[in-house]
Amino acid sequence: MRQGDPQWNDGAAAKWGNEFFNTPACQHSNTPIMAARGLQRRLRSKYAFALYEVLLGVTIFAVGVIALGRAVENCINASTISSEENVVRQILSDRMAQVQAASAVPDAEKEFKIKTNYGNVIVTQKTAPAALTEPDNTVINGINLVTLTARWAHAGIPQSKQIQFYVYRSS
Repeated sequence: MRQGDPQWNDGAAAKWGNEFFNTPACQHSNTPIMAARGLQRRLRSKYAFALYEVLLGVTIFAVGVIALGRAVENCINASTISSEENVVRQILSDRMAQVQAASAVPDAEKEFKIKTNYGNVIVTQKTAPAALTEPDNTVINGINLVTLTARWAHAGIPQSKQIQFYVYRSS
């Protein structure tokens, strides 16, 4: 019979055991007891090394999560700034269309306060006669240079955008 057979249980199994299989070592075995204990110490030191590896892995993961969080925050800030600038661009475009559609000469200076979801936007309109001349030095009358400037604050920092365009009104 072999050692693993179920009929073999007359007490001889205890003589063949060792610490590798969680059975007591046989007194007349070829496997020394000290070698098995040395193996256990080596296994314990490998477990301790695995603990350091896990701590290092968790640290790297934590740094990655923090970096990812900051990247998401930067994307949200960039999206907010882009949305603010789109709103201001639309405000300037609307005001430019109103000035161009009016039949009268634009006011020399005018200021508007517009409330938006991002705070107040102050639009300043300035009009000045454009000093344009033909190639033969003939002065062109009735053309005005209109400057629209929008000012607002993002996170307490002043921002501004400006557009200039010409408007012709015959006198």
